Amino acid sequence: MNSLPRAISLTPYSLKILYENLVKPRVFEEKMLVLLRQGKLGKWFSGIGQEALSVGATLAMRSDEFILPMHRNLGVFTTRKIPMHRLLSQFQAKNQGFTQGRDRSFHFGSLEHKIVGMISHLGPQLSIADGIALASLLNQEKKATLVFTGEGATSQGEFHEALNLASVWNLPVIFLIENNGYALSTPSSEQYHCEHLSDRGIGYGMESYRIDGNDILGVYTQMSQITSSIRENPRPVLLECMTFRMRGHEEASGTKYVPKELLEQWAQKDPILNFEKYLMDQNILGPMDFQLIKQGIKNELEHAIHISSQEEEIIPNLKKELSQVYAPFESSNHSSDNFHSENHPHQIPIQELNFPSLRFLDAIRQGLIQGMEKFPGLILMGQDIAEYGGAFKLTEGLLDLFGKDRIRNTPLCESGVIGMGLGLSIAGKKSIIEMQFADFVTMGFNQIVNNLAKIHYRWGAHADCVIRMPTGAGTAAGPFHSQSNEAWFTKTPGLKIAYPAFPYDAKGLLLESIEDPNPVLFFEHKHLYRTLSGPVPEHYYTIPFGKGIRLSEGKDISIITYGWGVHWALDLIKDFPHISIDLIDLRTLIPWDQSLVLDSVRRTGKVLILHEDTLTGGFGGEIAAFITEHAFQDLDAPILRCASLDTPIPSNADLEIQFLGSSRLKECLLKLYAY
Repeated sequence: MNSLPRAISLTPYSLKILYENLVKPRVFEEKMLVLLRQGKLGKWFSGIGQEALSVGATLAMRSDEFILPMHRNLGVFTTRKIPMHRLLSQFQAKNQGFTQGRDRSFHFGSLEHKIVGMISHLGPQLSIADGIALASLLNQEKKATLVFTGEGATSQGEFHEALNLASVWNLPVIFLIENNGYALSTPSSEQYHCEHLSDRGIGYGMESYRIDGNDILGVYTQMSQITSSIRENPRPVLLECMTFRMRGHEEASGTKYVPKELLEQWAQKDPILNFEKYLMDQNILGPMDFQLIKQGIKNELEHAIHISSQEEEIIPNLKKELSQVYAPFESSNHSSDNFHSENHPHQIPIQELNFPSLRFLDAIRQGLIQGMEKFPGLILMGQDIAEYGGAFKLTEGLLDLFGKDRIRNTPLCESGVIGMGLGLSIAGKKSIIEMQFADFVTMGFNQIVNNLAKIHYRWGAHADCVIRMPTGAGTAAGPFHSQSNEAWFTKTPGLKIAYPAFPYDAKGLLLESIEDPNPVLFFEHKHLYRTLSGPVPEHYYTIPFGKGIRLSEGKDISIITYGWGVHWALDLIKDFPHISIDLIDLRTLIPWDQSLVLDSVRRTGKVLILHEDTLTGGFGGEIAAFITEHAFQDLDAPILRCASLDTPIPSNADLEIQFLGSSRLKECLLKLYAY
């Protein structure tokens, strides 16, 4: 652990400003506790006794530098001059709040004030800070990023992933640990076994410091030294601030688990009382000055309360809620080729097309290259994607084209890298993150479903990230490299999901995904990478989400499918020429082409839903439910689903064949045809 010199050279005016900022969150919070008791506030996380670290650290940051606070950092918001009436609206779940009633308390951010909101899972904001810091490095800006965490959250894997990433890439991030002794009621002695959390910096090769978090002068001056230093010499710093919370984790939990003598000991270290004593000893401010400053804050707060009280209650608006799950997006580059929709290149003899034939894998690579060329702020990240070219050699050669700043090998840390992608987006960049196998996305599940998917709906930021997902069976790779896991995500509002079946679609949908400011999971079937080729235009084009294609027109049975299932169905059509099959390839699952599906159902009256995923909980169940609700009168037979067995996928090739729905497809078709 390093030590910082404490050099204080502040003018009386600067010390007064420091005091005003320090006391403001205390006055504000005392009023919030009154509102809480009056039932005008739903929940409150107290920062009383911890104001010095929030205020001192914020004042040491420039106004154009991002801060990622937590529950007890009201001082960050007040020091960044967020209007009090906006804060009151947020805390009372009113329309002028930053989340418009969609999230509570401190779970919000403001891009205007360079503040990024937390989620309840605590740790994930650490890697978001990494992404913001990476953006500042790539932009050659001399900026620091500050992220708060509690001593409890240092037990999470997110802490390790974020610090390790920051250290490996020399990112200018300050990881500030609020060590207040308890994670809810669990004491620090049950959270970690090292003597000091700052000692962990040694393991990351990271500068680390341990300071008195209740000393406003110490926090401000030492933080100022750190921020000035890392702007010039980018690197991460771990800062452990020793402090204490004088109230419960939140007001309902109380403090009965805290020894009385410990509360009394920390009461003597109150940051405001001690700073007041210092200011009086230095003849800078006196009791009357303190009273006038506090009264001014109270007057400002009462005015804010008046403004907030005049605000109308939120009236639920169904159209508004549904329209704000996703960031607005309308691509202007959709293909003008005459085979764009119904006239898909699969249906046109290749000799009639003036396009080269590309493998599925090469079509995706071409899309990546053209996307990187069009968007200079687009960053590719993943394990082994640079010199090695990725597990499937799909990114081979991209390093030579775009350099190591944009084609970035990452440590093995899916969650941290996805969080970093969100941070890059907040800082104005785009990212594509490669999961080495779609199966490995479980390690980043929380970031996807709770951070990326919800951020726009919650407070208006967006997650401009594409996560590439090499998926599926056909390689006898077993339970951890062969799953079709798209249904894990189709139920999460805020995500978009693509699952192309042809090289043409793969390129067009990938470029659409890159343009879209919303988070996209892009499923690429591994079996198709090198076994499937098809015509692909050389120019840049996009394919809109939510637009399926009819690959064959029929009147007997509709087959609705996507991914590898499309090719199973095409083979089936060849084997049963006497059955007229209307084949629909969805291409994207969120959103999906409901009108095309209904049109097909009304053409045939019989529906077979086919997918590689397991039967129970697969996306086919959603399609079946939709058809039942909207086209029941058009059905001439029960809807059938053909899918894989409800078992983990085995590695033995024969067992894998038995597992896959393709082994039961003919039986399902004939059963439905005979009905």
